[in-house]
Amino acid sequence: MLGEATGHNTEIRRISWTGWTISSIVILAFAADAAVNLFAPSMVSAQMQETGFSASQAMPLGLFVLLCVILYAIPRTAVLGAILMTGFLGGAICTHFRLGEIGSPPQLISLLLGVMAWGGLYLRDRRIRSLLPLRSAIG
Repeated sequence: MLGEATGHNTEIRRISWTGWTISSIVILAFAADAAVNLFAPSMVSAQMQETGFSASQAMPLGLFVLLCVILYAIPRTAVLGAILMTGFLGGAICTHFRLGEIGSPPQLISLLLGVMAWGGLYLRDRRIRSLLPLRSAIG
């Protein structure tokens, strides 16, 4: 009986660490994006203009991305952070779709980051796992 509980706890810890590892990748990607927009907006000004955004929007965009990553990294606000990240990534996907860049690397990266954000949160937060079970408790 005790061995089962210890094994279960070890599995839960491993799942949580996997979730934090995936979430860390998302956090680093968003933090890097925020840093570029905030501290080196000239690096993204051409890309922003190509997608229909003014280069002057880099600072507010960087602040929003930074807010998303901070909320996502804090366990109590991680769900709100994931929701905001998903909205941001959906906008990025839509922007490239509007430009006719269907299946482009930015779209695929945005999609992957969204899946990783929710996948990482799913693995690290038992409340999310209980809301969205991958298998039924029947059996």
